Amino acid sequence: MTSLEANHYLPEISRHSLMAGISCCCSSALSSRSNLGAISLSFSNNNNGRAARRILRKSLRINAEISYVNAEEARRLVGEEGYSIVDVRDRIQYERAHIKSCSHVPLFIENKDNDIGTIINRQLHNNFSGLFYGLPFTKPNPEFVDSVRSKFSPDSKILIVCQEGLRSSGAANKLEAAGFQNIACITSGLQSVQPGWFDVEGTTELQNAGKGGLVQVQGKISAVLGTVLICAYLFITLFPDQAEKILALVPSS
Repeated sequence: MTSLEANHYLPEISRHSLMAGISCCCSSALSSRSNLGAISLSFSNNNNGRAARRILRKSLRINAEISYVNAEEARRLVGEEGYSIVDVRDRIQYERAHIKSCSHVPLFIENKDNDIGTIINRQLHNNFSGLFYGLPFTKPNPEFVDSVRSKFSPDSKILIVCQEGLRSSGAANKLEAAGFQNIACITSGLQSVQPGWFDVEGTTELQNAGKGGLVQVQGKISAVLGTVLICAYLFITLFPDQAEKILALVPSS
């Protein structure tokens, strides 16, 4: 490739860095991969060649597009197009309910560090959001991308899921930056999946896997109180005389 051709493809790259890499090469070749939307130059194996190659790849790389789909479209991607499911929720939500045969690679893991700042933050978490939702205090999983790489190749079709859709979006951005090309996310998370759409394992439905702690207890108490109130209303409506006699037995203050 001549310097004129290189400048045509890469106007934004330093001409000095490019020429340094090319001048030290015994041979060079232009290669293209349409599915990646990327163009790269191959140089002989020397320091200047490697430096120029890194600059070229960084400048020419076009990122793959992440697909954001609803739960119904996600079911079609898995059933008809062969997408594999990666569940990025924490361990507790995953154990409550998850799609059968999915791969569990949490974006966040439980934070068990014992420095003073972590201890204070963990205690605050346990007294508030942890108490209400029954979830542990977490930190970013430093091995997330490597764990996914160990299970899937960059051209694999992957559907990323979480409970509400936020963590899956963050996970998709990490994988896209790491070179994964076919990524999809459920926009509103597993809470939008209807019962029966996927084979599920766990102790609850996917929609309720995010509920725990006092929120779950409160929900059960509300359900019981609602049932009692409805029964009392029906009893008073259908049997007013008996209801009046029962109320008469209640001591007045």
